[in-house]
Amino acid sequence: WGYSGETADGLHLSVQSTGMGAPSAAIVVEELARLGARRAIRVGTCGGLDNGLELGQLVRADSAIGEDGISRGLGADDGPVQGDAELTSRLKAAGAGEPVRVVTTDFFYEHGPAPRERWAAAGAQVVDMETAALFALGPRVGVATAALLIVSDVFPGGERLRIGDDALAQSVEAMARAAAGALA
Repeated sequence: WGYSGETADGLHLSVQSTGMGAPSAAIVVEELARLGARRAIRVGTCGGLDNGLELGQLVRADSAIGEDGISRGLGADDGPVQGDAELTSRLKAAGAGEPVRVVTTDFFYEHGPAPRERWAAAGAQVVDMETAALFALGPRVGVATAALLIVSDVFPGGERLRIGDDALAQSVEAMARAAAGALA
């Protein structure tokens, strides 16, 4: 699903669901670029790998490690990729979360702690399924990309703890305001 319209300031804004995972997100951003999109902020959820992160906390990606097929196919296997510096700076100016390194994976439910331990050892603080692919794709298609995420899962003692619906709704409102402010 998607929505296009004008903001209260009269600026054109589209909100587009990409579905889950790097392949779907990459297809959507590629097609949006062909329709004229020049800036895109991924807003979504992530799992916290850093024990200092809390459920509902907003974080902004300063870099991403590609552990998924699409990111690697776009060259993210050479090391972390960054989003657009200006757009990421605008998120920061909008007060949008702490900077983190993301690892992007094809796993939603990894079996056992080994992947999370490996990702944390590589410097990742959160895990998602889209950011690295979008950071790798953006420059290729002329779209400035950034990512603003809500910590929706944490793993105290190795067990998954998920955010509740009310807390998620509150975080989504804050995330949406920050992302729209960065695009204005």
